[in-house]
Parts: sequence; C-alpha cells; structure tokens
Amino acid sequence: MTISRRSLAQMLAAAGAVAPIAQARAQEQDDPAPNEAVTRAPTTRDKATRLVAPVTINGQGPFDFLVDTGANRSCISKDLAEALSLPAGPEISIRTMVGSHPHPTARVDRLEIAGKSQRRINIPVLPMPMQDSRGVLGVDWLKSRRLVLDFKGKSLEISPPKHEVSTPNRVVVPARRRSGQLTMVDADMSGTPISAMIDSGSQVSIGNAALRHLLSRADAGRIQVEKVELTSLVGEKFPGEMGYLPFLRLGGLTLGNVPVVFAEASVFELWDLSSKPAIILGIDLLAQFNAVALDFGRSTVRFDIV
Repeated sequence: MTISRRSLAQMLAAAGAVAPIAQARAQEQDDPAPNEAVTRAPTTRDKATRLVAPVTINGQGPFDFLVDTGANRSCISKDLAEALSLPAGPEISIRTMVGSHPHPTARVDRLEIAGKSQRRINIPVLPMPMQDSRGVLGVDWLKSRRLVLDFKGKSLEISPPKHEVSTPNRVVVPARRRSGQLTMVDADMSGTPISAMIDSGSQVSIGNAALRHLLSRADAGRIQVEKVELTSLVGEKFPGEMGYLPFLRLGGLTLGNVPVVFAEASVFELWDLSSKPAIILGIDLLAQFNAVALDFGRSTVRFDIV
C-alpha cells in the first residue's frame, strides 16, 4: 500500500479537488426494496484519476458525473444546467473543503444512475472549472443501499444492504453515519483511535491538525512535510502539507507509508472532528484496492485486497 512521493506530487499538480457537501436534503428519492435487484454502471477515470459514471437528467444524457462518497448532495455543473435549460430553484448554502457559500439550484424532474433515481429535486448548481465531469453524484440517492466501487472491474454496483464478514482477501470494517457519510470507527494510528471518512471525490487523502500532531508526537518530532496547494471542485485554492503516515490500521487491515496532505479543511468542523485525529481517505488510497464497498444500510465498509 505504498505510493511514491513522485506519483503523489504529480497528482497534486493535476488540479486535485474535493467535492462539495450540501447541508440541505433532496426532496424525493427511490427507497430500497428488500428484494431489489443488483444494478451496475460502467465507470471511467477523470484526469485526477477519480471515478466518473454515466448519469441521465430528465431522460437526457448520459453525462459523466464524479462519484463522490464525501458529498451528501448531488450537484450539477453550471454549464450543463444551462445547456439543459433547467428551471431555477431556491438558493442554498454549500460547504466545500474551504468554507460555506450560497449557490443557486436547478429543478430536476429525474436524475438516474444504474436504474436508481432521485425525483423532483432542487440540485445545487456549481461552477466546475477545468473538470472532466458534468456534475457530482453524492450519497443522497443511496439512502440505505450498498455501493460497491469496483476499481478492478471498472464499474459501480448498487444493491440492498448485505451481511458480510472478513476473509483472508477481504476486510469488513464497522462504521457509523455522520452527515450522510460513513465514518469508520475501527481505525487507529500508533494505537490511538482515529476517525476515517471514505471520500472518493477527493484526489488525495487529507488529515486534520489533530492527526498531524499525533503523527509528530509518535515520530518524536521528526515528521517531514512538503508544502503543497490544493484546489477544490469549484476552483478554491487552499494550502496543505504533504507527509506520510508510517502505519494506519483499518479493522484487520494495516497500511504502511500512507501519503496524506494535512490541511485546515472546513468539513472537519462540519463533522465535529476538528479536535480529534481524523483522515479523509481519498481516491489515491482507495484505488489501491480491488474494490471498496460502502453499506449505508448496515453501516460497514468492505475493502477487497489486491
């Protein structure tokens, strides 16, 4: 589970982004049924190596949307909303990695991905400069479903909740939900519990100041960092320091030499994690697995080991 300093630096230079988090909820969406069929959709990668999947808007498309498990609200790019002549909805506040700002919304009758849909929603409209995708697919449409990000098979799978246990090539980690996302509780560094969020919309893994302090204390102050600059999905710049975690445990899985960017991201405050060691696991780390499954019904996260 090692990523070289050179490869991470290249990713940071390629307009890394973190997806937005909206505090409002979608109006209507399909509920999962006990015998609901498993559905799949193909995925590709954008220039920042993040997953994108085909989405239809009001029966038009498909359009490539960024698959973002760190966003609790799906969003649409300003260019696509204008191209589809979507009627305007009310203005709402959207929180990004940098802060909270008001943004317009557009009225969508139906947003669909792999046979699952949201209906009659006011979807936030965001400027998305220099992005390959035409919008963001958040976790609001999943409800209690299970989402499998199949990196090896280049697809995503949506299914009802499923009981799973760890095996030699598979680690299942208990989690809890917070602001729509899954926060893993069975994680630690150097024996100290930490909170870990799964964020497929983040190009790199991001740690807060409390995690940096923990690392500095564990490494007797010898931590080496390199100053970097990140760019949010809407074009906001914010500084960070790139370093490496010598060890990170997720359930029964131990990762070594994990690259992380330490940054004062506002989402840590939103999740009430400012004073507690926490890390956002980005696509740079997630893509090292064959697949990652997020079960929002049973509150578990599964890692398929390469």
